[in-house]
Amino acid sequence: MEANQIIFYQTKDGETGIDVKLENETVWLTRKLMSELFDKDSDTIGLHIKNILKDGELEEQSTTELFSVVQKEGKRNIRRKLKFYNLDMIISVGYRVNSKKGTQFRIWANKILKEYLIKGYAINEKLLKEQAEQLANLKSTVNLLSNVLKSKELNSDEANGLLKVVTDYAYALDILDKYDHQQLEIESTTTKQLFVIGYIEAINAIKDLKNKFGGSSLFGNQKDDSFKGSINNIYQTFDGVDLYPSVEEKAANLLYFVVKNHSFSDGNKRIAAYLFIWFLDRNDLLYRADGTKRIADNALVALTLMIAESKPEEHEMMVKVIVNLINSNNY
Repeated sequence: MEANQIIFYQTKDGETGIDVKLENETVWLTRKLMSELFDKDSDTIGLHIKNILKDGELEEQSTTELFSVVQKEGKRNIRRKLKFYNLDMIISVGYRVNSKKGTQFRIWANKILKEYLIKGYAINEKLLKEQAEQLANLKSTVNLLSNVLKSKELNSDEANGLLKVVTDYAYALDILDKYDHQQLEIESTTTKQLFVIGYIEAINAIKDLKNKFGGSSLFGNQKDDSFKGSINNIYQTFDGVDLYPSVEEKAANLLYFVVKNHSFSDGNKRIAAYLFIWFLDRNDLLYRADGTKRIADNALVALTLMIAESKPEEHEMMVKVIVNLINSNNY
């Protein structure tokens, strides 16, 4: 079974048959297809979806996706983007319409997904072996290119640019390799602090974030005193020595604690990511000497989500990954 494919579903009585999109380890249906599945009109389905989102039962961003679909209109095939809803939304709508057909579909969909994941795991296992070989080959190539750069001056701007890209890529892969083998260490960090974050300053920064980008009435609303604890935690000492001695370690732990403590009614991950880059910027560590960011936007998103999904015992490794991505080795 391949991802990004269409599979056919038919009810036990044979009355309802629909094409179901399979992608990103879930199944997707449009509102129209849901109306056929549950034998309800499209407006009723739309009302249920609206109420599910309004009640906060599900979030629109995580349950909807626009997919390009070819539709036959008259004699022509027209490609249009349609809104699809994933299995979580389909199940929630099914419960609200109290449809037996919805129950049948849920059982079928979970069976299909299980098969998809099992087969996908077998494929991924093979890919991992291939990637390990590619990683070894890439590292050998990078080492060779690095030696050439040291021994011979390259006159071509394109050659230098290509070498820099490959070298940067290899550094990221090296971090992943060390992560896999539990060999990441904290090194090449900054001990001199230009800025010490305080609770009041952090709260004001969060207010600025809300004023600039907007948010719900609950955005930045503190549920308890845990946020103050997150700030204090990064400056912990033991026998007069900082538990997190470098600026990079303090920044990494700030990101970790704010994500994990869930101190706010809404916006925990956005607030954590914002404070992280704000803290780095105030300590003159957000940008390299050439003005480029030490950590790309998509990497910041991935790290924040990875922390949110991580286990408490993985705290130390999460911090090491972040530090390695923002330290002076990352050029």
